[in-house]
Amino acid sequence: FGSLNDYVKGDLQIINDNANYYPFSSVFEVAAKSRPYEKVVVALNLGYVLEAVRAEGTSPWYAAAHDEFAIVMDGNVEVELVKLNDPDAVVAPDKQGSVLVKGEPAGRKMGWIKAARGHQVLLPKGAAYRFRAAAPGVILMQTILGELSVPKWADICYK
Repeated sequence: FGSLNDYVKGDLQIINDNANYYPFSSVFEVAAKSRPYEKVVVALNLGYVLEAVRAEGTSPWYAAAHDEFAIVMDGNVEVELVKLNDPDAVVAPDKQGSVLVKGEPAGRKMGWIKAARGHQVLLPKGAAYRFRAAAPGVILMQTILGELSVPKWADICYK
């Protein structure tokens, strides 16, 4: 399967096309080369994205106007959730993708989720969340393309 410290980049057979059109990389390779909590787009489909995220230390607070999902691909990650008092004041209802929450989120603490490899966490609309990882790990986020999404197609294109 792979991990942040032990992965093998796969292979892709191109037939009658240009290999440079195909982003193809390991999420572990992308996370290994990323800054902590940088949301690097590894797949895009009509505005929906998968983002490879290096989990290391404590992230800033995030929120979204829609549900998001986080799948822990490597390591152990804690997710803290806060039900926002006024979600629309934190993130506009029509805003796509996650946004940074300024300061500490105002609202009721919902608790913690401890997630390990293979666990999926719902990051609900109307809540702020942050991640914590004692050791480096990898999260695969499912969300909508937004201002924090970082495309690095030139770095992850099939070569």
